[in-house]
Amino acid sequence: MRPETVSVHIGNEPDPATGAVAPPIHLATTFRHGADGERIAGYEYQREGHPTNDRLRDALAALEGGEDAITFASGMAAISNLLECLPNGARLLIPDDCYTGLRMVCAEYLPERGIETVTVDMGDPDAVRAACAQPTALVWIETPSNPKMKISDIAELVKIAHAAGALAVVDNTFATPLLQRPLALGADVVMHSTTKYFGGHSDVLGGALIFARRDAFFAKVAHRVHVTGATLAPFSAWLILRGCRSLGARMAMHCANARALADFLAAQPQIERVNYPGLASHPGHAVAAKQMRDFGGMLSIELHGGREAALAMAAKLRIFTNATSLGGCESLVEHRASVEGPNPRSPQNLLRMSVGLEHVDDLIEDLRQALD
Repeated sequence: MRPETVSVHIGNEPDPATGAVAPPIHLATTFRHGADGERIAGYEYQREGHPTNDRLRDALAALEGGEDAITFASGMAAISNLLECLPNGARLLIPDDCYTGLRMVCAEYLPERGIETVTVDMGDPDAVRAACAQPTALVWIETPSNPKMKISDIAELVKIAHAAGALAVVDNTFATPLLQRPLALGADVVMHSTTKYFGGHSDVLGGALIFARRDAFFAKVAHRVHVTGATLAPFSAWLILRGCRSLGARMAMHCANARALADFLAAQPQIERVNYPGLASHPGHAVAAKQMRDFGGMLSIELHGGREAALAMAAKLRIFTNATSLGGCESLVEHRASVEGPNPRSPQNLLRMSVGLEHVDDLIEDLRQALD
């Protein structure tokens, strides 16, 4: 089945007990077991697993083409649990442009266990290859990257990582499996903030890891979340599962709107640079076209006039909402440097845009009046 069909049906099968087309929510925190603890129906305690979450795990694994998936209370919980399963003294590579939360975990917590983090331009395979000359446990790939929309060649970086004996992990949040499937390109693990496009309505928090193989590393991460408890609640699992059903239709419109906005913004004299991999002028366009079905609903712009120009434009927008996050029905804009903490990495003139599902002409008019 094609991804659009998988997203509608896998995990959303009619309830066998009632025939209900919408899957049920099982809110129970505990489940009846036998006198000697045997699990009568396969469940014991919500932290260890529950039926609604199992439906979501099936859906995520099927969409990414993995053997199994683990869900978490947030995207950061997924990132943290995976990285905490690296051995003490390990070394990992992360992109020079990446989600701030990943950078903070690597800078503030991993050094306590002697884990070294090396920042590399993942768009330069030779730089990654050189960094892997020293023992490396994991290569973290984020493509398109947040917020500069840099593109990395997943298949090439996976080869480099595996040659060095390292795991290759891909943050696929911006693309979703509807546009990009890293496991098919050889990656070992895919990470999602399911808060974003999977949830799709800015009303649920969640994260997930999808594994190419149900191997020892999978078992180690699954055991860790079981013990430490950053598990996904049933209602959150149900909301994300509901979002899966409309993911294909939403992503098609997100992509179409973003392409139109990127074309419009690229022609405006106030804009220094439009970062969108669907533009032929984007330095990663050829690689993106090779490994993506479409170019996504995220873009960023860099304005002439610096921080003041960026803030002035963000303040004038009427349909775009100034807010963190992405992937919802509504269009959002954010001055990333202002929300990245005391040591921002994003350019001061950069605005990140999550392009929503409004009529594209209204979005263009909103941008036009803000630029004017």
